[in-house]
Amino acid sequence: MPNRLPIVLSLLTAVLAAAAPVAHGQDMQAAVIKVDTVRTEPLSQTVPVIGRLVALQSGVISARIEGPVLEVMVDVGDYVAAGDVLVRLDTEELALDRELKAAQVEEAKAALAAAQSSVRIAQQEVNRLEKLKKSKSAAFPRARYDDARESVVGAQRQVAQSRAILHQTESQLQMSEMNLQRAMIRAPYPGVVVVRHMAEGAWLGVGDPVVDLLNHTDLEIEADVPADRIAGLSPGTPIAMTLDDGTGHTATVRALIADENPMTRTRPVRFTPEFGEMRRPLAVNQSVTVHLPVGRPRQIVSVHKDAVVNRQGKSLVFIVEDEAANIRPVQLGEAVGGRFEVLQGLQPGDLVVVRGNERLRPGQKVHIERDS
Repeated sequence: MPNRLPIVLSLLTAVLAAAAPVAHGQDMQAAVIKVDTVRTEPLSQTVPVIGRLVALQSGVISARIEGPVLEVMVDVGDYVAAGDVLVRLDTEELALDRELKAAQVEEAKAALAAAQSSVRIAQQEVNRLEKLKKSKSAAFPRARYDDARESVVGAQRQVAQSRAILHQTESQLQMSEMNLQRAMIRAPYPGVVVVRHMAEGAWLGVGDPVVDLLNHTDLEIEADVPADRIAGLSPGTPIAMTLDDGTGHTATVRALIADENPMTRTRPVRFTPEFGEMRRPLAVNQSVTVHLPVGRPRQIVSVHKDAVVNRQGKSLVFIVEDEAANIRPVQLGEAVGGRFEVLQGLQPGDLVVVRGNERLRPGQKVHIERDS
């Protein structure tokens, strides 16, 4: 089909000129306008999918030792940092046990030192008798020499036993100190307390729940993506997302979960978000819209929406040439934010009128208003 754009342009120009003739002489005044440049840009089509924010860490914080609750430091709704004390158990008995274990360690050290001293004394006697043996003296006491060697062996055995007892008591002391530390039940990660399971005076056993803690700072997005859209996603793929407060942010695909819902034909996908400025605080299970790519991005020619005027059912723009506004029909495609895709009629770099084009006439002189 031959290109009819020049013919349409000529006809429209004639019609508009006849309907509103251009003034001459002093009646001709330059219109003050603002312009924008026709440009090329990538077009990436997307489809919105609703997801939600999920916490990377959440669960029940439990007691690791048994004992009575002395003080509960938090309540439901409190925010805590990693390492903050949640509950204190009564440590009086634990402190006494630690002192006992410390005394046993000192006792074991003293026993080891005594055994090592016995080894040295017995070895000195053996060395003295061996010198006497080398002198080939007729008075060499063989029985006494054998007893001395046996004494060395016995003393060395006592050293080994004392060293084992010392190691055992030191381990018991470490366990006692660990129990004292565990009596202070701390938050393993930052979060908010959502449930409190006990009060002061309660008895906690090993594994009993203390609080339910939810990490509100380390969040991911989970969205159930239609199976036919999964092919366009892979770990590391960047996407745009919108929170329910209207603010836009970015995210990247972290994982595609190989578990398809046979009822909805969707698969869960996890995204790592990068949040910018927000209008309100985030919350777990908050709605998020992820904009999934459809096909590959392509380059398009685009024009600002304010440049397009509709006259007699036609899409027109005024293009600035030689300080005058000339009208030009255009064929438009998809909307791209605040712009339209141009299928025909404009070229990248063309200056089009975006303000002051409502009363422009073809060929009218224009004065471009610069941004201050």
